Amino acid sequence: MTSYDKENIFAQILAGKIPSVKIFENDVCLAIMDAFPQSKGHGLIIPKAPSCDLLDANPSDLSGVITHVQTLAIATKKAMNADGIRIAQFNGEEAGQTVFHLHFHVIPAYKGVKMGAHSEGMADINELNQQADLIRTQL
Repeated sequence: MTSYDKENIFAQILAGKIPSVKIFENDVCLAIMDAFPQSKGHGLIIPKAPSCDLLDANPSDLSGVITHVQTLAIATKKAMNADGIRIAQFNGEEAGQTVFHLHFHVIPAYKGVKMGAHSEGMADINELNQQADLIRTQL
C-alpha cells in the first residue's frame, strides 16, 4: 500500500498552494475542473480527508463525499447538455491512479464523441472557467 504523501498535487490544491478552477467547496470536499480533461465539462471531487484511495479511506468520510459526487454529476449533465456521465475512481498505480489522494472523476459523455485520454492535453483556463460557471448555475 502506498503511504499518503501530504505534498501530492491535490493536497496542495486543497491547501491553496496550487490554483484550480473551483466549482464548489464545503467542509467535506472540493470540486474542481480537471486541468487535463477527457471531455468538455470533466470535473473532480477531492475529499478533504487525507487518504490515498478508496481502499484506505474512512467509511464515514466516503459516505459524506458520495452525495457530492452525485450532486456534481447531476449539475454537470444538465449544464453541459451531456448524454451521460461517467464516474471514475482508481485505486493503485496498476489500476491507473496517478495522484495518490482519493478523488472521483465526473466526466460528461456525448453521443458520437469519443472521450480523450487523460493527461492528453491541458485545457484552456478560460474554457474551464466558462464550464465551471455553467455547472455552478445548476447546483
